[in-house]
Amino acid sequence: MNKVIVILLVCVCSIFASVYPASGQEYVGPLGWNPQLFKNSEVEVTDRSARKTAAALTLPFFEDFTGYDVFPDTYKWADHQVYINNTMGAGTVSRGVATFDALNSHGLPWDSYSNINFRYADSLTSRPIDLSASTIGDSIYFSFFYQPQGNGFYPLLQDSLILFFKNKYGGFVKIWTTPGASLRPFQQVMIPMTDTLFYHSDFTFRFVNKAALYWADAVWNVDYIRMDRNRSAGDTTLTDVGFTSDPTFLLNDYSFMPYNQFMANPAGELATHVADSIRNSGPSSQMVNYSFKVTDDNGGAVLSSGGSPSAVPFTGYQSRMVNSPLSIPSFPVYPPDTRVVFNSTYSLSAPFSGRTANDTIVKQQVFDNYLAYDDGTAEKSYFLVLSPTLDGRIAVEYHLNQPDTLRGMAIYFGRQAPVPNYMTFNIFVYSALAGINGAGADAVLDSQEFYVPAYTDSQNQFWIYTFDQPLVLPAGTFYAGTQQPAASGDDTLYFGLDVNRIGGNHAYYNVLHAWDPSLISGAIMMRPVLGRYVASTSIDEVSSAGPKWQAIPNPAQDVLNLQMGESQSSSLFRLTDMLGHTLLQGRAVNAQTIDISMLVPGMYLLNIITDGVAGAPQKILKL
Repeated sequence: MNKVIVILLVCVCSIFASVYPASGQEYVGPLGWNPQLFKNSEVEVTDRSARKTAAALTLPFFEDFTGYDVFPDTYKWADHQVYINNTMGAGTVSRGVATFDALNSHGLPWDSYSNINFRYADSLTSRPIDLSASTIGDSIYFSFFYQPQGNGFYPLLQDSLILFFKNKYGGFVKIWTTPGASLRPFQQVMIPMTDTLFYHSDFTFRFVNKAALYWADAVWNVDYIRMDRNRSAGDTTLTDVGFTSDPTFLLNDYSFMPYNQFMANPAGELATHVADSIRNSGPSSQMVNYSFKVTDDNGGAVLSSGGSPSAVPFTGYQSRMVNSPLSIPSFPVYPPDTRVVFNSTYSLSAPFSGRTANDTIVKQQVFDNYLAYDDGTAEKSYFLVLSPTLDGRIAVEYHLNQPDTLRGMAIYFGRQAPVPNYMTFNIFVYSALAGINGAGADAVLDSQEFYVPAYTDSQNQFWIYTFDQPLVLPAGTFYAGTQQPAASGDDTLYFGLDVNRIGGNHAYYNVLHAWDPSLISGAIMMRPVLGRYVASTSIDEVSSAGPKWQAIPNPAQDVLNLQMGESQSSSLFRLTDMLGHTLLQGRAVNAQTIDISMLVPGMYLLNIITDGVAGAPQKILKL
């Protein structure tokens, strides 16, 4: 068999193994994009250009990626393709990792069109380090920790993580590499600097990952990079005690909610304890004190404090969650619909804590105009596989402590290649789901028809879909989610999945005319938007740059007339029912008539496709 064919078969088998079902119809797939990088990339490029003239670094070099920026520290790093975060690592050595994947510095796939190509993807390049005054006798070692997969998708066997050193002639030499693998603990690598070619004033090192594009995010995490003199092959000990994860939210179930909803039942919504993970990375036992303080971001008033009543023993290499009771005797009063922020500051101390940057972490508890179970970051995607003749529905259970107004839904989508702008979905709101919590039938409160997925906005990287009319909801339980029409290619619509969710996901799905509790671990990232008016990031805004057209009259009885400001020979029209079934199609030109006399009265969708790309459709009412 041809070698190329064999390689492709291996790739395809690995690809299908990397997208796996959570149940019969629920699947978890790669995220496919990173809006955290997309939102911040232009700011980072501007900031980085101002620092190109920085002086060369000197030893020791150390980086544990502890911070709050999504890009590497520009004083240490010359590029910004990796993602600095505290959510993709599993069992981290220290808070913060550098994540390599198949997404570029804008958080988009390196190749949005090819699904099977392998190529060099992300790089992490140090700024020059002056080693001109050093010699082999200085016993310089370079070390780091790495992990495949983490909380994302594992890199395929054909993928790899590679380390290069720059020699005195300006060339980069491959020093170390490892093939793709499934999840494993962080491993430390020790590399001696024994070649004189690397002892020069412009020494640079570079990590690069080679990835199978798009099918999986091909995640690698790198952490705790150290380079210094007077080291040995046995210098693997880390004398460090620090936080390894983000603290828990101050709420006991929701991660975010409106302040007025919280204040309607603070005793029921406030968590009884707060928790965080601390790791002793050294071999010797440590006595650790930890504390937390909650303050109101507006004015800084202390609302709560606590921590360990006495030092807590941590044995060597031990990592564990520490819990502290949470009590807030009184809460500040704010006008309705005010965005309120509480700052939670967590600190620790130990006799030999080592690095101090990871001894303190600040987390914000935000009260805003939406309900959420997720933390705002997605590590994977969630999707349904549907029958060709049946629709698919997802519904997430929420509760209100007092009546409120539902303005719309904010949804976080996983990106797909090609971009699924031909897919459609509807939004449904229910007061009951058949067979769930004793309900005998679905009770639909509202439905909003025909939306298409989109990927960015100015608020938390969610796309906001506002309702035609606000929906007043009583206190109590309601369900909100999506319907994906049958037979329209919508069965693989990806929704963001926060795999770091602690607690139940409150999610249900329906693909065979019955609701089932979701078996996935994590939160599907759909957020009801409540209270004050919010502007929609509607798909019409995205499509405004495309060709303008409309069909008149609307409503219509027998004939539609196309009015196109710009006729193109490659344009086609497609008229479908609300389930996506194609009823009429043909060439689209200005002043063309479309006979709809044979259609039964009702609502239809008309779209214009130019060069294979469909824009935003128009709803057509047939009389």
